[in-house]
Amino acid sequence: MNRSKALTLLTIVAIAAILGGIGLTTYAADNGEENSNGVPEWFNGRMMAGPCGMPCGGPHGWGCGGFIEVGEGFEENVINIAESDEDVQGLLADGYNVTRVRPIIKSIVEADGDVVTKATSAILMLEKNATGRASVWVSVEEGTVTRIVILTRTVIEKG
Repeated sequence: MNRSKALTLLTIVAIAAILGGIGLTTYAADNGEENSNGVPEWFNGRMMAGPCGMPCGGPHGWGCGGFIEVGEGFEENVINIAESDEDVQGLLADGYNVTRVRPIIKSIVEADGDVVTKATSAILMLEKNATGRASVWVSVEEGTVTRIVILTRTVIEKG
């Protein structure tokens, strides 16, 4: 009976790890798809599609079963890493403000079945008035900025 329970538990953990990986991959993906108003979907309402196509997201982090609270220490570390990058310094000097830190969480199922979950990187969200938004990918493990995406919006009112 104990072997059956252990096998069932291991199966549940493996399925949860797989679904979590799929969901987190969906969260971290930037496929550039746009919605009807021309803004990439991951900027609109800051919601992402989860593994079952249901919306997920939130003010502190990602999670379909609940929110992941991002600690101040993690936020400060991500912001400090980003602020040491010359391009990010330029954005901040140009009027962009930090609005959010979104962790990218990685779960690994080890050979013995243990699941290790760690926030290995993050996306730092920056905004400049209503005209610009930037996403800064930060590798927490390497202490570097790995990618910056800047979106600007220009509206010309006529008539």
